[in-house]
Amino acid sequence: MLLGALVAGVSALLGALGLPSPVLFGGLLGGLAFALGSSRSVSVPSWTFTIGQGIIGVTVGASVDFDTLADLGGDWPAVLVISVVTLVLSVVAGQLLRLHRGVTPVTASFASVAGGASGMAAVANDLGADDRVVTVIQYLRVLVILLAMPAAVSWIFDAETGDAAGVTAPVTTWTGVAYAALAVGLGIGLGRLLRLPSPAVLGALLASVALATLPVFDDVKVPVWIQGLGFLLIGLQVGLRFTLESLKAIGRMLPTALLVIALIIGICAAFGLLLAELTGVSELDAYLATTPGGLYAVLATSADTGGNVTFVTAVQLIRLLLVLLAAPLLGRWLTSRGR
Repeated sequence: MLLGALVAGVSALLGALGLPSPVLFGGLLGGLAFALGSSRSVSVPSWTFTIGQGIIGVTVGASVDFDTLADLGGDWPAVLVISVVTLVLSVVAGQLLRLHRGVTPVTASFASVAGGASGMAAVANDLGADDRVVTVIQYLRVLVILLAMPAAVSWIFDAETGDAAGVTAPVTTWTGVAYAALAVGLGIGLGRLLRLPSPAVLGALLASVALATLPVFDDVKVPVWIQGLGFLLIGLQVGLRFTLESLKAIGRMLPTALLVIALIIGICAAFGLLLAELTGVSELDAYLATTPGGLYAVLATSADTGGNVTFVTAVQLIRLLLVLLAAPLLGRWLTSRGR
């Protein structure tokens, strides 16, 4: 009951302030406040996080514009170069973590690489890194990004959300409900079958795009209450992940970790401005496209502000794929070099 009250109260406050995706960030902040301030431990079943990711994927897939995707043709070289450079610089910045005793080059690299937090946490131990340090610092970066995003979108970029941004809330229809349910169910299965990175998000995105080509789902929208449910499940899961025990696990490393995170966010923001100059997209779209983590929140925020969701999705997915493809090679090279 306390957790529910916190989430409802924070969501209402963020909505009144006009900040983007208030339910998502309300769940995040409410869960975080509960996890750090309560002696009781509350966990959200892992399958709810998967459902939440699937709903985000469907919401984004329903917004994909193929004409916009085709127009990105000349921008791919700039996107690829900036994605590679930001990844390299994030790994270099992460080497500051080696100032602390016992932190190996591979642990420092995996803990700081920009993006793919869940993927890095999953493969860290197999590739010779300390998975405890990698997991805490990766999700700490996601937390910092999510906490800063509403302020950046509303106050730095002065972006409007919801109706003010021309984003009308989809009316609930049985067709919309069926579309969302089918896309989430098929997408999660498809993502796991194809072994996609972030299988729930990407699988549901692909399934929603495919289903939208059927005449029965022509111009269909995901009902707003389904979107809100997905945002809430995502926010709660990330917020409750941070307990005092998890932060104590990296102890003396915390100040250095926060410095590294600030450097990575600053580097990505600077290259986001460069990407805006090179491609002609808005600075907000470029900022969201190069944000180093929190894929689901980034896509939800882009949709809520009426941004170029197709561009943001494409750039984020390119970097995510680069991270997951390069991680095994980087881990093996650093481990052999250390030996």
